[in-house]
Amino acid sequence: MGKSTHFIGQPVLEQLIKCIGKEKILKISRAKDGERYVKSFDAWQHLVVMLYAVIMRFDSLREIAAATEAESRKLSHLGITSLPRRSTLSDANMRRPNEVFEEIYRSLYEDNKHILSSDSSSHKLPGWMKHLQIIDSTTISLFSNLIFKGVGRNPKMGKKKGGLKCHTVIHANEGVPCDVCFTSAATHDHFMLVPNHFNRGDLLALDRAYIDYGKFEELTECGVMYVTKMKKSLVYETVSSVYHMNMDGKMVWREEVVVFTKKERNGRNITHKARIITYADKEKKKLIRLLSNNLELPYEEIIEIYRKRWAIELLFKQMKQNFPLRYFYGESANAIKIQVWVTLIANLLLTLLQRSVKRSWSFSGLATMVRIMLMYYINIQSLLEHPEKDWEKSVCELTKSPFEPYLFD
Repeated sequence: MGKSTHFIGQPVLEQLIKCIGKEKILKISRAKDGERYVKSFDAWQHLVVMLYAVIMRFDSLREIAAATEAESRKLSHLGITSLPRRSTLSDANMRRPNEVFEEIYRSLYEDNKHILSSDSSSHKLPGWMKHLQIIDSTTISLFSNLIFKGVGRNPKMGKKKGGLKCHTVIHANEGVPCDVCFTSAATHDHFMLVPNHFNRGDLLALDRAYIDYGKFEELTECGVMYVTKMKKSLVYETVSSVYHMNMDGKMVWREEVVVFTKKERNGRNITHKARIITYADKEKKKLIRLLSNNLELPYEEIIEIYRKRWAIELLFKQMKQNFPLRYFYGESANAIKIQVWVTLIANLLLTLLQRSVKRSWSFSGLATMVRIMLMYYINIQSLLEHPEKDWEKSVCELTKSPFEPYLFD
């Protein structure tokens, strides 16, 4: 049998990272003091090795060193001039600023926004879709409470684990983070609601952990709309209440206009006027109450905006299932942040690959295929478009070959 029909002279990993650019990476690293006192293991090699480890889901530095040694003959194609040892990678994770990898992610995102956006797709999207931003956070459990403080009560036996909280903002029509901020797990979510970070006309889909009347009023004054879920304990004054019934006399939805009052420490009272939409969720078989500062948008669109919030939950699930975020390659805060930023870069690269392929692939299926073929000399885009092509070729060759009689016929 001859070569694969998908053969190409570059390993799959090189095809993934070709859109980043070595010179650009080194320029970013020099600007962030990432190349100071570096002899050979520069930011480009650091990024490539970390991407290799994250995509392959390695759990330790020992696995990374062993795997790169086994693939040593292919490393020159990736611009790696020497085998990365455990101590070399450990020192790089501790010393090179994580801001280098943050800037690499932001640069890669800005360069590919036009590909990520689904505005040009054939599906007709609502007018508010391109303005919708989803904000949420996810907590990554750590081994020590000394690095990032955890949240919740201390356990009766043993020490409490630490936690890194990733505060994330995504555009609903892109599906990848456009802004990320790291804090300890003990930090409250609502600090992300900074009016200066948003433009007039933006829509925010939030979890109920972000409820803060003062910040909601600031957002309203800046022309930013939000939709979130109600808490049962909220105290408010009802201005008006209207029930909308169907022909059978059952409630379809209820609309309330309410006023919240918050007393600040300086004695000043903040009032915030909002709208509560109550509707019956047939799937969950319960009443859902949504809070919004938009008093004019139809209730169906308010409900649909909040349902779009689920996209960020799917993103968190996707990242935790397909990348190693339970085991870390270093014990410092800088090393942990570097690994999370590289995970975000890997997620973005695979998302771009998924968008460029016409054939429909789930993210997990595509990530598995890339993981298997990562150091193969295979055109990954061709393979994803037609993975059965080699098999069909081999079957065709077998059916055309002449019959060979057995020796003892």
